[in-house]
Amino acid sequence: MSATARPDRTPRLAVLIDADNASSKIADGLFEEIAKIGEASVRRIYGDFSNQRSKGWADILARHAIIPQQQFAYTQGKNASDITLVIDAMDLLHSGRFDGFCLVSSDSDFTRLAARIREQGVDVYGFGEQKTPESFRQACRRFIYTENLLPERITAGEDDARSTPLAKPQEAADLFKRVIDQMDTEDGWVNLGTFGKQIQNLSSDFDPRTYGYKKLSDLVRSTDLFEVDDPEGGSVRIRLKPRPAQRRRRAPARRSSPRSKPAAS
Repeated sequence: MSATARPDRTPRLAVLIDADNASSKIADGLFEEIAKIGEASVRRIYGDFSNQRSKGWADILARHAIIPQQQFAYTQGKNASDITLVIDAMDLLHSGRFDGFCLVSSDSDFTRLAARIREQGVDVYGFGEQKTPESFRQACRRFIYTENLLPERITAGEDDARSTPLAKPQEAADLFKRVIDQMDTEDGWVNLGTFGKQIQNLSSDFDPRTYGYKKLSDLVRSTDLFEVDDPEGGSVRIRLKPRPAQRRRRAPARRSSPRSKPAAS
């Protein structure tokens, strides 16, 4: 069951966190972001909390009602946490009680898990750093960079529509051009909401915040590629600006015929 397939109730989500590959600094922003999607009915975190690297999570588990799944590293190089997370995810999936899964990790090892859950018709929302391999990002219905969930970035964007970009705005402009070319309309105008959905279909990790803007509309305007129709009380529409007319090339000047020399007397 898809997280968007039950409009009669809030989607139930299973949140599974890989403590070895996620910073505890994102906790507040993470659960605020998840609340936009649905209800975090299950909140579990996997790791060796005797390890200094995971200690930050141990200090905030109670605040977010996260259930720790302690996994001691008995063998060097073997990740028992990943295995336990996958087993739990499959048990929860086959219970049929959840509309979506939130996998919090930057580890590409969860690519197959994300793909398997989606094969079952259940949405997967990934949360990880920008370094997360593309295979895992694209296996998710949507992928949110955890850098955008850090307290300093959230605070920076509260009083301003823009914050420091994590990626070059030109990358967004290139993506917009590809998407608008796919949305062929008679007059060139497309609904901004439909445009945003098409972007997500093409690029699961797209997020205006990555380019320094809180809203898609602000990012679209910043590219200077589009005309924006924003009627009062109506839906925002956009279309590509017409290309400037090419300057007419001047025809090369005709060469004057050489003067005939006077005939010799």
